[in-house]
Amino acid sequence: MTDGIPWSLAVRVADRVAGSHPLESTYHIESFRRQAPALLERAGELVGEETGLVPAGSAGVEVVGRTDWVRRNVEFFSRLMEPAEEKIAGRLNQAGVVGAKAAGVARRIVAVETGALLGVMSRRVLGQYELVLPADESDGDIVFLVGPNVLAMERANQFSPDEFRFWLALHESAHRAQFTAVPWMQGYFLSLVQGLIESAEPERGRFKRIIEEIKTAGEGETDIIGEAGLLGLFASNSQRELIDKVQALMSVLEGHGHVIMDRIGARHLVTQERMSSILKRRRMDARTAAFFRITGLEMKLRQYELGEKFVLAVEREAGWEAVDLVWQGEHSLPTLDEIHDPSAWLARVA
Repeated sequence: MTDGIPWSLAVRVADRVAGSHPLESTYHIESFRRQAPALLERAGELVGEETGLVPAGSAGVEVVGRTDWVRRNVEFFSRLMEPAEEKIAGRLNQAGVVGAKAAGVARRIVAVETGALLGVMSRRVLGQYELVLPADESDGDIVFLVGPNVLAMERANQFSPDEFRFWLALHESAHRAQFTAVPWMQGYFLSLVQGLIESAEPERGRFKRIIEEIKTAGEGETDIIGEAGLLGLFASNSQRELIDKVQALMSVLEGHGHVIMDRIGARHLVTQERMSSILKRRRMDARTAAFFRITGLEMKLRQYELGEKFVLAVEREAGWEAVDLVWQGEHSLPTLDEIHDPSAWLARVA
């Protein structure tokens, strides 16, 4: 699409922000690539035994560099955005919000912001399970491990490479089980993301509303930038509802995955407790707190904490079988309020 978002610009920006790492082109990465499939296969078996969520078949696994991770995510976003780009452009023209030149500038800004965000994330991310998009089912169901970041973490913290890599494989295998062994999960997640994209349209009086919100927040103790960051600040009411659903879902998935990762790791890995403690401190790194607060990624980091507390509270109150009620259907997922109040969720679904 010639008048769509220039994703190649997003890639260029992300590559500059991501930078390179001295370990990225060493034999250590190739050794990690040879080791990864066996780690993921073993991790998948243990996750299936622990959770009862057993995916069909095996996932692919790739050990990639930062640039590769960025390009893969830009490709994912561009495919996800494609059905909505023309619709959004039409809405802008109908509303008379921007002319052709201004619309082009706006699209470039979106590309630059997306690229910068992915570039920062590429320096921190350790692993990622990629969903299968319905448009191209042959190109999904892959676990990515960002080799240079994993090796850097191992060296900086003197982790046992075998144990740390297996521990990461457990986490990504838990996510794969959630999305491939729960029949409705993938479709529901993608529908939320697509809903957010398609609902992005000019809103009459939006900037006036935002100014009023900022003024109200300044007069009291209300936080101007909420947990959804700038995305939430500029979102319409309908978009905020979708954002809340996405955050609630991801809190459950991240929390469940982290509990499973730690629980299996405690039985099989000597250094699990130390690794878990260090990664939790890494998520709370004060030096990056402001950036994550502004962009809304702080909620991503808090998802581990909130989701883990929710899962463990449900287990304490009603047993692990109650946790499995989450997988029954969309109606059984906790709301964002229920993530903070597990007893309310249990009262509703159990």
